Amino acid sequence: MTLSQELWAVNQDLAQACLEHPFVQGIGDGTLEQVKFAYYVGQDAFFLEAFARAYSIAAAKAPDWLGFTTFHNLASGVLEELRLHSGYASGWGVNLHSVEPGAATRHYTDFLLATAWGGDVGLTAAAMSPCMRLYAFLGEKLAANGIPNHQYADWIHTYSSADFQPLTQQLEDLVDNYAASNSVVHSTYRYAMFCERDFFQAAWILE
Repeated sequence: MTLSQELWAVNQDLAQACLEHPFVQGIGDGTLEQVKFAYYVGQDAFFLEAFARAYSIAAAKAPDWLGFTTFHNLASGVLEELRLHSGYASGWGVNLHSVEPGAATRHYTDFLLATAWGGDVGLTAAAMSPCMRLYAFLGEKLAANGIPNHQYADWIHTYSSADFQPLTQQLEDLVDNYAASNSVVHSTYRYAMFCERDFFQAAWILE
């Protein structure tokens, strides 16, 4: 078992908690209140900007050309995702340029950027990997019986698509190439999983 597989396996409790969260289930069956999804879209756009910056910091620190180009490629993937959010935002009446990050969003972005600036690229990859792997997991699970035709179908389609999976794998390859299996890497990965759960919770209660 690779390190990335091991990290994902030991955090299945939090992955399952995210899948079963009423916010995610509401996306799955289309019943989520629009105001909650609109809040989430704004917060997620703020988060993704920090995510792209963390990739760029890691690229600059990468010890070899393969790592450099892979981190840059992943940053480009986030920029694509942000373009998708711009489309969402106009449809949901969200102004992405006036988003005030909530506490859960700040906790997550501050943690990622502090890890990217202060840690090595292996630790940064471990901090970022849960987001990608979790969303691929959620997309796959919500699309398991076919993507229903409702207002959140695009979200499910995006994260269950064949385009998203390779990006997830690229990031996990970086974890396997650069991170060591130690307590810091394990606790960093798990903290990111807690941040994911809190992110959904904040959107659910409109923190």
